[in-house]
This record gives sequence, C-alpha cells and structure tokens, in this order.
Amino acid sequence: MTLAPLDHAERWRHKLRNQVQTWLLVGGSLGLLVLCAWIFAGVDGIIAAVAGGAVVLAVSLRAAPWMVLRLYRARPLRPEEFPEGFRLLEELALRADLPTMPRLYYVPSRMMNAFAVGNAAQSAICVTDGLVRGLTLRQFAGVLAHEVSHIRNGDIRVMAIADTVSRLTGAMSTVGVLLLFVNLPFFLANGAPVPWLGIALLLAAPTIGAILQLALSRAREYDADLDAVGLTGDPEGLAAALATLERRQGRMWEMMLPGQRIPDPSLLRSHPRTEDRIARLLSLRPGARPYVVAPDHRPRRPIASVPIVHGPRFHTMGVWY
Repeated sequence: MTLAPLDHAERWRHKLRNQVQTWLLVGGSLGLLVLCAWIFAGVDGIIAAVAGGAVVLAVSLRAAPWMVLRLYRARPLRPEEFPEGFRLLEELALRADLPTMPRLYYVPSRMMNAFAVGNAAQSAICVTDGLVRGLTLRQFAGVLAHEVSHIRNGDIRVMAIADTVSRLTGAMSTVGVLLLFVNLPFFLANGAPVPWLGIALLLAAPTIGAILQLALSRAREYDADLDAVGLTGDPEGLAAALATLERRQGRMWEMMLPGQRIPDPSLLRSHPRTEDRIARLLSLRPGARPYVVAPDHRPRRPIASVPIVHGPRFHTMGVWY
C-alpha cells in the first residue's frame, strides 16, 4: 500500500508551538519559585532556593532513574529473548543519533506501559509484559520511537528540573505561610499592615506550580509524538498504539513514573487526551486512518522466559506495577 508523504510543514508548526509552550512554562515555574523565595526571605531566600535546587537536582538526576527501575522490579532483557524489539530499538537509536543505544528493560506486569529513564549518554527504556504482548510490532515501534524521542530531547532532565522547582516552591510556601502567621500577632499589635497579598500568593503557589508542571508534561508528550513520527515516518503506527492502549485500559497507562495521577479535568492531566494526540498525529498525513491497514503481526516469541506476572502493589506513595 502506498501512503501519502508526511506533511512536514504541519509537523514543524506543532513543534514550534510546543517549544514556545515549554519555555513559557519553565520560565513561569522559575519565576514563581523566585517570587516565593523573595517573599520568604528576600535576596537570601532566592540564593538559598538556587543552591538547594542545584543540590537536589544533582542528586535526583544521578540516583532517581535507577531507583525507579528497582522499584518497578525491572530486569534487563537479552537480545535473544526479544530479537525483534532489539532490532527496532537499535534502528531508532541510530536514526535519533544517540551516542549509545538505550538498554531495554522488562517489567512483569499486565499493565500496558513504557517509560524512559536516564540521559542520551546512559539511558534505559522499560516496557511491560502487557505492552509487548498486546501491540503489533508496528505499534510497538511507534511507542519505542516516542520513548527514544524523550531521551534525545532531554525530557527526563526537563521534568526533573520542573519537579525540583515545584517541590522547592511548595517548601518555600509552607515555611513562609507558617512564619507569616506566627508573626501575625506582631503585625496586629503594632498596627503594621498585614501582607495579605503575600500570604495569598504563598498559599496558592503550590497549586499553581503543580498545574504548570502538568502543562509542561503535556507539552513534552506532544513533542515526543511528533519526533517519534520523524523517526519512523509512520504516524498511523503510533496513533494505532495510542488507540489500542486507550481501548484496552483507558487512562491508567498514562504514567511515566510510579504513582497515581488525576485524569480529569484536562488541566490536571499529566498527558494530553488520547484523541487529541491521535488527531495531531493524523494531521501529519491528511486522510490517514487511526488503525493499521498494512499487514502487521505481534512478536513471534515475545520474552521467552516470563516470570509470574503480578498485579499492582499499593504503597503510601501510590500504585506501583
């Protein structure tokens, strides 16, 4: 079957909009942190926030990715266990011009999910048993390309920075509000004006920071979709994978990291709505359909040695698979 060429102009229009949104959201998050730090302790607060953020970020970037793999009970796959998957990943890594091929990890879970950790020099892509068995190779290639794009674009680092900024904003807000209320009798006794505007801002800052972080996550997901199509030249494959994931398990698969998320309203989603993602993908080739029409098949021998597939485990920090 002959397919129409991709509309690269449409792809770059979407990508430019995503990049502008990313910079605005990152700038907004940093501005909110600086404002909270200034209300909390003036210039000294800003210096403390920058220094503390640098330390937290350095530690999290080194330790967090591999901790995630251990918490998921992920194990590295061998090429002989999943040769088709390794061939796809090797080709995608070459097309993405990554310095090293990401390691492929396997999670014995019925959930259909995939996520990436690390950076371009040292990274890993984790796939669940449900994903490997539930998608065709064409669909699986689209999902792999999406995760490879996250690695190439440095999205793991961007989201780590956003998470650090959000946590620092929350900490500054909590301490600042406590100090302001402790000093409230002093303001009232001396007739000094109570800084209600500062109190209101500190109270609202954690919520605003979380909303900005979620919006940033949605922008990076859109961008990874577009770059995945640039690697595969096949928007229909990724669109079909997204449709399958939505049909099989609804929104539960939209978790890049362990824990729960709030799917509605759209302002509180970590991922864009699946129908919106599919619409953007199919706009890259006008007239395309969201389901695979070319011959396709599932892996012939997916993961030869499969351990017992377990369900979700509940912890105080959320649901882990």
